[in-house]
Amino acid sequence: MIARARRYAASYGGFSPNARRFLAVTMVAGAATSLFWVDFNLYLRALGLDEPTIGIVVTFGAVAAVAVSLPASWASDRVGRRAILLVGLLAMAGALAGLGLSGALPALLVLSALYGAGQQTFFVVQTPFMAENSRPEHRSELYAAQFAIQTGTTFVAALAGGVIARTAAAWLGVEANSAPALRVLVGLMFAFGLAAFLLCAMLEPDMPAGPRHSPSGGREPHSEGRRRPLFRLRVGDPGVYLRLLVPGFLIGLGAGQVIPFLNLYIERRFGLDIATLNAVFAITSLGTMAAILLQPALASRYGKIGSVVMVQSVSIPFIVVLGYSPVFASVAVAMVIRNALMNAGNPIFTAFAMERVHPAERGTLAALMSITWSAAWALGGPWYALLQRELGFDAGYAIDFAIMIACYSAATAMYWAFFRDTGEVKRA
Repeated sequence: MIARARRYAASYGGFSPNARRFLAVTMVAGAATSLFWVDFNLYLRALGLDEPTIGIVVTFGAVAAVAVSLPASWASDRVGRRAILLVGLLAMAGALAGLGLSGALPALLVLSALYGAGQQTFFVVQTPFMAENSRPEHRSELYAAQFAIQTGTTFVAALAGGVIARTAAAWLGVEANSAPALRVLVGLMFAFGLAAFLLCAMLEPDMPAGPRHSPSGGREPHSEGRRRPLFRLRVGDPGVYLRLLVPGFLIGLGAGQVIPFLNLYIERRFGLDIATLNAVFAITSLGTMAAILLQPALASRYGKIGSVVMVQSVSIPFIVVLGYSPVFASVAVAMVIRNALMNAGNPIFTAFAMERVHPAERGTLAALMSITWSAAWALGGPWYALLQRELGFDAGYAIDFAIMIACYSAATAMYWAFFRDTGEVKRA
């Protein structure tokens, strides 16, 4: 592990200045998104919403994310990546400010959509931004470093969030899972979102103006993509896109009906307080960061696709434990291991996917990857709400986990079937 950390430190020195600045943006923005991820549903419950209604609020955010993905990508092609990153961060910060001020359901629906649109805008544009601000030999390390920073930030933010909520509750004389205590966390999310916006404004402008050059000094054909007309989808080989996108859609479909509501599931099933719940999510993210640091070594030994298929296959039995074990300790361990294994392949597959298309199509592919994921999550939210309303907590989650296992298994098999002959599968 120490050797891996040293290799990442050496790679960091090879990143472009803009890439290093963007890693700082990732860290600060990640603090806001991490707190939102762990505690937002708990905040909604504290405001008096039940599980089916929370599912609808989450769905509004997912639908908005689907709606903005391609427009954000197209706009970034025309006006520059930095400008659209700033728009996304500003929307996130504005939504968080509103969520801290209003608890009315119509406002929550609109603000959830605004936050989802802002976060998706940031997410869609960051992938081509990093591709354009990195050398090919450092690209996988940059994606992995960015993902590891996000995960490490989640650990710190989740751990601190539980402590802050408990401290705020004691100071306010309320329960730690009450709306006033959790509103303090929402205010903290807003502060991080605003700070990320200010840091992003310090990135070098990248307004397209003639042919672009890669960080390695060569001319990038991406400038052609920057001049393409608005709302014209640039796809070189539809078959390649389908193979890259369909497995991700299945994973998103399975995850979308469980993962956004995992905090509610763990809290209610085992009666955890907010500090303990946040600590569990913090430990989960720490395991993911360790797995990500090891992923490039796995990719080198087994190939990008071989390593992705391996870690995702091993993760599936832990989903079974997570969904059906009555023992909290086993569920917590399964949650850590499943999250680490399933997410460890994300940065490597992202790098693999970007390499499978023409540079001028990277923005479109990044947007479509985000759309398929968000569309799947948008379908998962109403399905979750329906099962919770019709079947109740236990039976609803039992069906959700069964569908998740089936989707993950099918997607992993597709990765192997589609890409095993690409030269990215190696024998140990």
